[in-house]
Amino acid sequence: MGPRHSGGERERRGGTSYPPGVANLRPFRFGVQANGPADPVAWRELARRAEDLGYATLTMADHMDDQLAPGPGLVAAAGATSTLRLGTLVYANDYRHPVVLAKEAATLDLLTDGRFELGMGAGWMSADYQQAGIPLDPPGVRISRLGESITVVKGLLAGDEPVSFEGEHYRVDGLLGAPAAVQRPHPPLVVGGGGRRVLSLAARQADVVGINVNLAKGVIDADTGPDSTADRMAEKVAWVREAAGDRFDQLELQVRVHLAIVTDDRAGMAEALAGGFGVTPEQALASPHSLAGSIGEIAEDLQSRREAFGISYIGLSASSLDDMAPVVALLAGT
Repeated sequence: MGPRHSGGERERRGGTSYPPGVANLRPFRFGVQANGPADPVAWRELARRAEDLGYATLTMADHMDDQLAPGPGLVAAAGATSTLRLGTLVYANDYRHPVVLAKEAATLDLLTDGRFELGMGAGWMSADYQQAGIPLDPPGVRISRLGESITVVKGLLAGDEPVSFEGEHYRVDGLLGAPAAVQRPHPPLVVGGGGRRVLSLAARQADVVGINVNLAKGVIDADTGPDSTADRMAEKVAWVREAAGDRFDQLELQVRVHLAIVTDDRAGMAEALAGGFGVTPEQALASPHSLAGSIGEIAEDLQSRREAFGISYIGLSASSLDDMAPVVALLAGT
């Protein structure tokens, strides 16, 4: 367990008013997000290297492009490792009925010896829906469907009695979940998103809340930059806190770092990032979704962000696996 801090208002840093302090700061853990390579030997080697470098999890997204499918990919990675946890970040709910997803999650937990973390999201990438011929409903409808799906999946993974459910989107009639998951009552549930409604759902239902940029438009474009600032993160953490109520201190907060660059030219990199994201250099450096600087500067940034927001679970891209390894060595478990 991390050190305890008072719950008063955090100091103002760089013009950003941070939310009330987190009573219990969790130790850092780091995940690496990878969707390939498709070569089986290289894929297993990537998993082993992540484990050897001290990463806690290997996670996979769920898209219709040329990536590996997450289920088989995670099982293969589990077979090449012994302690590395395996997770989805995240399954797109609209691509699977919750009965099918629950069986897949239980099977993954069984075949990974209880190392699976179930990430679920409402679905967002418009190209996936268009190319697969799946209707892309408005965000509110997709999030409502996700909420029902979480209820069904949790019930089936518990496996202690038949599940019956009657909702607007799903109906289940006396189904007993099988096979039995190793982790009880279910594998850790990760729910991620960038809007208030999905983050509030995550706060009420998940074990890990993944706070991302808002992707309601279905694409990553210039509008995501202003939504990636520290001010926006403070607002989103406040939404999570409000919706979670008494369970807030039980939640692990995760952030996906989309760009991590080790450099001695921090100022120059800030200028470059600012132009790409449509924010000021100061906002670019403070964004919880990016990291730039020396190993020491990056470590200090992560510690400051944990202090400010309670974010302790850092998701990095596979392209940053080796460059960020010294940071993982410094901070993981502390």
